[in-house]
Amino acid sequence: MPPAAPPLPPPDRSVSIAFVRSAVRALDAAQCAAALAEAAIDPALLAQPAARVPAEAFARLWMAVARQLDDEFFGLDARRMKVGTFAMLCQVLAGQPTVASALKWALRGFGLCFDDIAATLRVAGGTATLALDNRIAPGRDDADARDARRFADETLLIMLHGLLCWLAGRRVPLTRLDWGHPQPAHADEYRRMFSPLQRYGQPATAVLFDARVLDAAVHVTPASLKAFLRDAPQSVFLKQVVAGGLGDRVRRQCRQALDRGEAAPTLAALARALGLSPATLRRRLEDEGASWGRLKDEVRRDLALQHLAEGRLSVGEIAARLGFEDASTFYRAFRKWTGCAPGAWRAQQQAAAAAG
Repeated sequence: MPPAAPPLPPPDRSVSIAFVRSAVRALDAAQCAAALAEAAIDPALLAQPAARVPAEAFARLWMAVARQLDDEFFGLDARRMKVGTFAMLCQVLAGQPTVASALKWALRGFGLCFDDIAATLRVAGGTATLALDNRIAPGRDDADARDARRFADETLLIMLHGLLCWLAGRRVPLTRLDWGHPQPAHADEYRRMFSPLQRYGQPATAVLFDARVLDAAVHVTPASLKAFLRDAPQSVFLKQVVAGGLGDRVRRQCRQALDRGEAAPTLAALARALGLSPATLRRRLEDEGASWGRLKDEVRRDLALQHLAEGRLSVGEIAARLGFEDASTFYRAFRKWTGCAPGAWRAQQQAAAAAG
């Protein structure tokens, strides 16, 4: 009788094998074997579409491939992003006064590194949009070219969103993500890593988020910069995939309760679940630049957007599921979040989906 297979890593600390296959696409057989060995990833997993690997293993693979190619962008662009480029860019960003100025420098830095892919920032109506212009393998429609273009979008978005979260000192929720390619088999990864609201087959890949994030001061100390750069760029990937701070744990507890149809937990209940006193929980959240009220608000906002986009629940049902006293209270909260009424936002999403 064959031995039992080892347990899969938990979903919130693992990634699809699809990312691994894309990451090693530019390596020859010997380089691939060496990189996988360095990352402690079994090569046999590459042939198993449902396989997953720990997020830390993929982070190690990222650096192993970078060293093999002297390219922190997996050999996807005609120009190399030489090892050390990302860390040097982070040094520049850490000295910027606001997230907006740092993000603009980040985009300028990536523009100097790449010929075939670029990102631009637009702000309108309280929404910030990072849009990608992907020109990798133009005119080619074979499987390898499609994979390269999609993986380049995935990688640049991981870098940009990871940097955005790092600069703001908290996870920045994305209100929507448009993909300039068809829905892949590993699309569930996108919902977990980026946003529950996804659209595929769009003219270009783009992410949308609250423009108020751009006004925030950069939360980077010399010590945190040193720790971040010690492992860059995999520190960005781990920040993106793995819930690292107390605020992430609080969000997860709140979302799980609401997903079960329960009321959002109180601060006291959360503290008990986390083995802390309410005062300690409040203080530690403040140290992360967060608060229970704001975290609960973010979770309810994200779930509201998800339910409205899915279209299965009425506005009143969504308000009740998210724990609002009545529909009018939900309307006021939603207007504060998005600047428009829930019904209007749903209609906009339906119109955009029909036009796409």
